[in-house]
Amino acid sequence: GWIQVWLGPGRGDSGMGGGRGGFTHTAFVAAYDGQIGQTAYAASKGGVAGMVLPMARDLADKAVRVMAIAPGVFKTPMVEAFPQEVQDAIGAQVPFPSRLGDPDEFAALAQHIVENSMLNGGVIRLDGAIRMPPR
Repeated sequence: GWIQVWLGPGRGDSGMGGGRGGFTHTAFVAAYDGQIGQTAYAASKGGVAGMVLPMARDLADKAVRVMAIAPGVFKTPMVEAFPQEVQDAIGAQVPFPSRLGDPDEFAALAQHIVENSMLNGGVIRLDGAIRMPPR
């Protein structure tokens, strides 16, 4: 996972709700739907998701926002290394839209988080309603 740090113009200035910036963490749907054999991975992503609200509360008096994105299955270099039929099968598991997520969709959500000053203390699932099966 990774964390995006963004800086605002400062308290009282226009833009980003007058905030000083924030953090956008990356979790994963495994935080909620960990599969068999993924105990440590699911716990690490669950830890990311679980720290967002307390961290947002801790940093509120400093005008710093904290959010996280929990993506589903996306076109990443790892996934794109799979044969096309495997990629298609993974994408078909997504209820709607039945495809892999595009990195531009993730970037658009990250940008929206930066621009929308009411987003604070939450985790947004970006997953096409997929719920990972046990295996």
